[in-house]
Amino acid sequence: MPAFDLPLPELERYAPEVAEPDDFDGFWTETLAEARTAPPVLQVRPEPTGLALVDTWDVTFAGFGGAPIRAWYTRPAGTAAELPAVVEFAGYGRGRGLPGERLVWPAAGYAHLLMDVRGQGDQYGNGGDTPDPHRGAAGGHRPTTQGILDPREYYYRRLVTDAVRAVDAVRALPGVDPARVAAAGNSQGGGLALAVAGLVPDLHALLASAPFLCHVERALALTDASPYGEIAQFLAVHRTAHARVRRTLSYLDGVSFARRATAPAHFGVGLRDTVCPPSTAFAAYNRYGGTDKTVHVYEFNGHEGGEALHTLRQVAWLAKVST
Repeated sequence: MPAFDLPLPELERYAPEVAEPDDFDGFWTETLAEARTAPPVLQVRPEPTGLALVDTWDVTFAGFGGAPIRAWYTRPAGTAAELPAVVEFAGYGRGRGLPGERLVWPAAGYAHLLMDVRGQGDQYGNGGDTPDPHRGAAGGHRPTTQGILDPREYYYRRLVTDAVRAVDAVRALPGVDPARVAAAGNSQGGGLALAVAGLVPDLHALLASAPFLCHVERALALTDASPYGEIAQFLAVHRTAHARVRRTLSYLDGVSFARRATAPAHFGVGLRDTVCPPSTAFAAYNRYGGTDKTVHVYEFNGHEGGEALHTLRQVAWLAKVST
């Protein structure tokens, strides 16, 4: 796929005004206050893995509506000291998978919480363990369209709340320095990490690659690839629902979360990304509220971005931020 979006000099200046509802802050304040009436951590159980250099626990924490959300908590073996932590969020269609799948952050010396994704896990990887007990609202059948006609019923309201609660949970776990918690993810995970940065004012750092749900109206105009294509397909059938869908998505747009975020931030963008178009990522990056931010651009890559090279750059960057 050749480059299809704006040229890089224009992307570097691309900072559109993205409409947001007047009650955006109140909506999220109320949502998170309600979720935080439950204690963050529900259960912690050691998980045998056969891996000598890391220790892993199966964690259950309370997400949206108090629903139990599963996660893997992994840290360097035999280390009792309080460590900086990375909370990682998975891409669309993935779950937390098997313990030991994602060891970069523990290998780099961090405590690592990998959040499962409610109702997902059946498209890639090794599955998930967290159902979504709140399904059933009006809308489509895929996560992108479940409850999409009402922001209070929308699937991503639940998922973003789960992501914020994952930060609450890791801060309550033993061996974590609560002042040094970073949020990380790619694609859907990058969008969740960005939302966390906008909703958790004392987050230590953000690592977001190819973030989903940024400048959504432009994304819908540029690509039919999933997950955005699922929203377009829903609207192709529900032809009079666009205004209601636009309103719902305005409460979840990553550009609005980015404007409120202040933590040091590290972004990654592939200029041939037809899944999460590069202009949508730059819209969030250029509107990001913090001044300590950097972006790595991969001119000839798509949604995969910089892969292992980008991961090494993330590790080096976070090491500087966390010392």
